Amino acid sequence: MSGRGILNGLVLTANRVVVGFSLWGVAAGGWSWAAETQAYVTNLKPTGQADLDAALKSSSDLLGLQGTHAVGPFALAGRVRNEYDRLKSALESYGYYEGTVKITLHRAKDKDAVVMDGQSPALSNWIESVPANEKVTADISVEKGPLYHLGSVKLVDEKTNGPAELTPEQKAAFTLKTGDAAEAETVLGAGGTLLDALREDGHALAQVEKPQAYLRPQTRTLDVVYPVSPGPVLNVGRIDVSGLKRVREPFVRRQLTLKEGQLYQPSKIDAARQDLTSLGVFSNVAVKDGATQPVNGTMPLDFTFQEAKRRSVGAEAGYSTDLGVRGGVTWTHYNLLGNAERLKLTALVTGLGGSAQQGLGYDVYADFFKPGFYSRKQNLSVRVEALRQLFWSYRQTAFLVRAGITRQIDRYWNVNFGVAGEQEQIEQFGVTRDYTIGSLPLGATFDNTEVGNPIEPATHGVRANVNISPSISLGSKGSGTSFFTIMNASASYYFDLKHLGISKPGRSILAIRGTIGSIQGAGTYDIPPDQRMYAGGSATVRGYRWQGVGPQYGRTRYAIGGTSLDAGTVEYRQRLFKSFGMAGFVDAGQVGSSSSPFTGTLRVGAGGGVRYYTPIGPVRVDVAVPLNRPHRGDKWDLYIGLGETF
Repeated sequence: MSGRGILNGLVLTANRVVVGFSLWGVAAGGWSWAAETQAYVTNLKPTGQADLDAALKSSSDLLGLQGTHAVGPFALAGRVRNEYDRLKSALESYGYYEGTVKITLHRAKDKDAVVMDGQSPALSNWIESVPANEKVTADISVEKGPLYHLGSVKLVDEKTNGPAELTPEQKAAFTLKTGDAAEAETVLGAGGTLLDALREDGHALAQVEKPQAYLRPQTRTLDVVYPVSPGPVLNVGRIDVSGLKRVREPFVRRQLTLKEGQLYQPSKIDAARQDLTSLGVFSNVAVKDGATQPVNGTMPLDFTFQEAKRRSVGAEAGYSTDLGVRGGVTWTHYNLLGNAERLKLTALVTGLGGSAQQGLGYDVYADFFKPGFYSRKQNLSVRVEALRQLFWSYRQTAFLVRAGITRQIDRYWNVNFGVAGEQEQIEQFGVTRDYTIGSLPLGATFDNTEVGNPIEPATHGVRANVNISPSISLGSKGSGTSFFTIMNASASYYFDLKHLGISKPGRSILAIRGTIGSIQGAGTYDIPPDQRMYAGGSATVRGYRWQGVGPQYGRTRYAIGGTSLDAGTVEYRQRLFKSFGMAGFVDAGQVGSSSSPFTGTLRVGAGGGVRYYTPIGPVRVDVAVPLNRPHRGDKWDLYIGLGETF
């Protein structure tokens, strides 16, 4: 006898609905109109096993369909009779092959009325006799019976009918063994795991068929035989591409991480597909085997591409009480020259209503990004920018040009290097100076949070970066030439409280951030004001306006800036329901006039906020207060933006 629950999982039986009606029927107390359609309610008694109860509920047509379209008496009787097989199949899928199902029906308004057995031949007539204004109650009770376990478990070669020849690693991937509970999910899952292991070892045409199961009631065991056909070990053969229109095929082939002749491995094939998808020029990338039989010891592959729209227009907006409103528009071309080059043009208005601002400013820039710059793992980025910022600490009008190369070292590490130039005019404390600044920024980043979208909140892992920027400043009007090096580093750590067993995955997150910086080679007043270090605001210490932490000019709101910085944050993030969340945080930091960090006056802020989670990321609203507010500092600050602060 084969185990139906093991072979097919939950058996779903299609019911044939018989539509009919009767003008009247016999009810208690005399003649009364019978129901053309019969309403009913279902009570399913729990078995005490949560996963089995969930399977029984999902398998029950009586329970699942009771609130849907109306059903006639004869159709309801058929639904009741089919219910036995559905629930028995659910029991068998969990290893209970001697379980029993009992269904009884009675009129809801009269608990002392006749109780009908769900298998009674008179069930249809009884349902037909129920008056039109009354519901029928169906009570279902399930007895599990003894749990069956696996007896013998065999892997048989389909061609020889003998034992399948597998490596020790492949045998280990097949986790099924004698004595396991005879559950469908366990048995079927073992076959899928074995198939994955075979294909990952190059058996591109491997097949693991559905198991043959034999029920042994005497020993309450289930014997399982898995037919296996490993097939030959193959390498990747010819790679064909189709669907390309504006994206150039040579570029796609250069970016492809998969090469002809390497071992056929589904994990690396899918990684190559995902890598091409990340270029941002395809709405879909699909890959499939190019043949049903080996071709000279290889398996050809077919990559099919669907190109995305080349242009988009977007908006950017944010608000904080210190920096005010920042908003504008962006235009992006995603495939400028046919090699996935991205050109983004942005125009923003800044500084509207901010406590750290003296008036409106602007930020206009063009970003050019070229992937695969002389190497598949190397990208070129160029920015040309014009900006005007009217902070209380200084007023700046500047033109900047930056170019840099980012190179991927491994899965988590990237390094970057480049060159930057800036021509600016700065007014500070009533004195206006012009500066020409050149720098050679170098940096490295580490990120194992496995978050592809930068707006999506991280729930685990570490993000860290280190940057060193040797610079030269050519000043005018009393300010000479100065050489200095800006060094800074930051790290963020995300811990999911699921590891403590007190939360579901991704719902409760502890986020910690640390930042440290130093400027070497020059004193504070020898460094252009915009190159100095400042703190305050969402990037360092919330509750204090931007440039509100650090040396101030007397008892005014004018910040001098410093040559060292250190700051830290501890933040707790809690998701609520499906789309909402909340956060609480404490920030602390200081800016010093010495090049050594951990000097200056430590400022501490605390606050909390709410989150609304959208498909593109959370909308964040935070309020923070300073715990040791300086003279003329803000009493509180509000921050609104898209995505978490870090």
